[in-house]
Amino acid sequence: MIHYIVCDDNVTIRNNVEQIISKVMMKNKLTYQTHIFSDYDSEFMELLETELPNKIYILDIEAPSASGIDIARKIRTNDIDSILIFLTAHNELGNVLLQDELMFLTFICKFNNQEHRLESAIKNALKMIGIKQAIRFEDNGSLYTIPLDDILYITHDSVERKSIIVTNYTEYKVNKTLIELNKMLDSRFQQTHRACITNMNRVHSIDKKKGIIYFDNDTSVPMISKSFKKGLKI
Repeated sequence: MIHYIVCDDNVTIRNNVEQIISKVMMKNKLTYQTHIFSDYDSEFMELLETELPNKIYILDIEAPSASGIDIARKIRTNDIDSILIFLTAHNELGNVLLQDELMFLTFICKFNNQEHRLESAIKNALKMIGIKQAIRFEDNGSLYTIPLDDILYITHDSVERKSIIVTNYTEYKVNKTLIELNKMLDSRFQQTHRACITNMNRVHSIDKKKGIIYFDNDTSVPMISKSFKKGLKI
């Protein structure tokens, strides 16, 4: 899932950005969601703090309540992976951005071929996301891209006959078998149960007696079976 987070105080610009996103995303099968804001308000800040995969921020530098540059600084405090694209009506602010080392993708002037440049920037952002280590597969017409670092474990639901990919932020129920998904994973993942594959990089501790795995986000799952206990390493 790609999450576009757009903030601009001009409704025409917001609509235009949303149209460009739709145009680019129509040409692939990636699932995505667009979050639109007119200001850096409490709802925006709440979303900023929400753990979501594959964030692409498209930020207006000058908004009523805050500067997009200040917002970008806040984003980069705890998030170095999300992609930042800046929009502005003032070309001269480009030098300020360059001095700030915010690791942004591009700086686009609203009055200088904005549509073409933004479309190109979004395409480049999607390429950058594709470089990250992730599992990618198609299921029911949708293309999933899930970063490996985000996955806690993958288990099987015998009732629905689906695999469940459990991440920090959501669960994905897919029509792939554990065997099929396991082939997409790397060495950080270990089988801890016949119905569970665990990301050992996300494991805080394990209780072999009780068969419980404790993760680094304060969640746990009782998915250690006798046959897989001996080989477990964290």
